[in-house]
Amino acid sequence: MLKKISAVVIPTIIAVGIIGYMLARVWDDLLLALEHAVYSYLIVAVVICAAAWMLRGARYQYILKNLEIEADIWLSTACIYVSQTANLIIPARLGDLVRLFILKHEVNATYSNGLSSLVVERFFDIILVAVLGAVSLPFVLNVPDWFIAVIILPIVAGGVFILVVLYSVRLKSENKYLKICLGLLDEVKKASLNPRAMSVLSISSIVIWIMDVVICMVIAMMFGQEIPFAVIVLAIVIGNLVKAVPVTPGGVGTYELSVALTLELSGIMPAVATLIAVIDHLVKNLVTLAGGVVSMYFFGDWSVQLVKRAFSRGLDTGDLKIEP
Repeated sequence: MLKKISAVVIPTIIAVGIIGYMLARVWDDLLLALEHAVYSYLIVAVVICAAAWMLRGARYQYILKNLEIEADIWLSTACIYVSQTANLIIPARLGDLVRLFILKHEVNATYSNGLSSLVVERFFDIILVAVLGAVSLPFVLNVPDWFIAVIILPIVAGGVFILVVLYSVRLKSENKYLKICLGLLDEVKKASLNPRAMSVLSISSIVIWIMDVVICMVIAMMFGQEIPFAVIVLAIVIGNLVKAVPVTPGGVGTYELSVALTLELSGIMPAVATLIAVIDHLVKNLVTLAGGVVSMYFFGDWSVQLVKRAFSRGLDTGDLKIEP
């Protein structure tokens, strides 16, 4: 019991500590910046964020279709909303597994299909945001060396993963667990590694991330800041790549710190950089939370109980019977 409590409490304390430190060091300047903010920009940011979610839903629907799973855009979007809402409160991104149970319940998809669809979505998210970061690097001065490492590592890992998936079709095994792994890799290949799928998923992923960047740019405009587009791109890239390491629930704290540090490279005041980073993530998380609540209403009471069980006891991975 103590172990389960610490798994939630410790990451939350880390997140609160990071945010608290960021706000405390610039508190007076922060209050001054808030007084001069133009809050109508928040509406624009929320609309763009909601539109980006629909595009994420359309992309996920396409992935499911390639796995021969029929789901309309409302179901695919709601499915992502619920799992991402769960990630805001469940450590180590285990909320992602909620999606497998939803697909099983709603469209009778196998857990193998659900896991494969999740891998494909995450793969294109990570690789394409890293590529955007690599493109932005030459246009930003005084970039710390660790930024380059954070960007290059997922690109290299993604290339290795593609080679493994392509080579896996040549492998055969009678070992139960190896057969499961090979089956998953085959589904990943089927869903993504053909010219049409790679084009659709790559273009849609780039558009999704550009929309994410535009949200941050709108928040900057809210405080009267004109930050070079390449700097905002790099900030969102570093923020999301650092956030992908599940140190805190939803990447709260680590995301804001990474984004603020990157924005400061353009000469922006620390107080304003902190506000932009915090409000940017707050808007995105609140839209996620609102969408998650509506989606759980859409699915019904069983989905609420699923999220509660995932938070209080952890998902029973023994339920995930993936057949070879």
